[in-house]
Amino acid sequence: MQLSDFDFPFNPTLIADRPIEPRDQARLLVVPRAGGTCSHHRVAELPSLLRPGDVVVVNDTKVAAVRLAGRKRPSGGKIELVLVKCVGGDLWEVLLRGRVASGQVIDFGHETTATVVDRRASGTIVRIASARPIPELIREIGQMPLPPYIKRSPTEEDRSWYQTVFARVEGSIAAPTASLHFTDGLVTALRDRGIRMASVTLHVGPATFLPVRTERIQDHSMATEWMDVPAETVATIQRAKAEGGRVVAVGTTVVRALEAVADAGGVVHPGQGETALFIFPGHRFRAVDALMTNFHLPRTTLLMLVAAFAGLERVREAYREAIRKRYRLYSYGDAMLIG
Repeated sequence: MQLSDFDFPFNPTLIADRPIEPRDQARLLVVPRAGGTCSHHRVAELPSLLRPGDVVVVNDTKVAAVRLAGRKRPSGGKIELVLVKCVGGDLWEVLLRGRVASGQVIDFGHETTATVVDRRASGTIVRIASARPIPELIREIGQMPLPPYIKRSPTEEDRSWYQTVFARVEGSIAAPTASLHFTDGLVTALRDRGIRMASVTLHVGPATFLPVRTERIQDHSMATEWMDVPAETVATIQRAKAEGGRVVAVGTTVVRALEAVADAGGVVHPGQGETALFIFPGHRFRAVDALMTNFHLPRTTLLMLVAAFAGLERVREAYREAIRKRYRLYSYGDAMLIG
């Protein structure tokens, strides 16, 4: 398939720059996977849209406040970076916004600097010199790493807005956005309905959201991200399947984690480690029966996964309907349920 196949309907005026409150009042477009008319709901209605015996699987990763604002030496020009991961000692892989060359020093104040060691298409390596440990520094001066299409600076509110109620294991540089719609009350309502809850961990890194640059999507290579599918979650899924329930994945990261550990017979196994699974049309789904997901940018691996699950034309039709009804888009926007 060609990258241009994923030039989907898009209206920049619909990009949400903050969430609806309460979160479960976000709109939910229900898209029957087998065809038929889409219907319009609220996320709070999810218990009535699912069946007793289903299992809802969420990503319990926690977003770290790894966006740092600094100034170039000696010019003083503003520049931002996002810490991705430590690659050894004081060397860090980062995402940089702005033009820099190797050797550039960035001053963050607080007795902390970063010197650009290597600048390449796959990422930038910097050497960080700081008077305090990086975790302490992040807590003191870090900001939440909002996506670049949100055209405002992060605020203190984003520390809760851009975090799910399931967040437990810190390690992501972006939120698993489908789970942002859940509230404690919604989780209680799901359980009262006889719907099980389970979790996996997939730390969202650049692999999830970096653009595809190859014309044939099959030529794209995903970078690795760390995941954990615990035995407790596997047991919950197996029990639900045995009793005729469905596995409802909340977000594309959950889909990738579960599909990565499912065998050819559709049995999910516990697993922990790196995954570089790239799901695009043609993938045979083994573990997931239904998908709740936000609306995604054109030409992204996220959109390709959703198209693999529901069919390219079906998803294109759903996007047209969402835009016609002025659904809010992307991380802080509305969602759809495909099943």
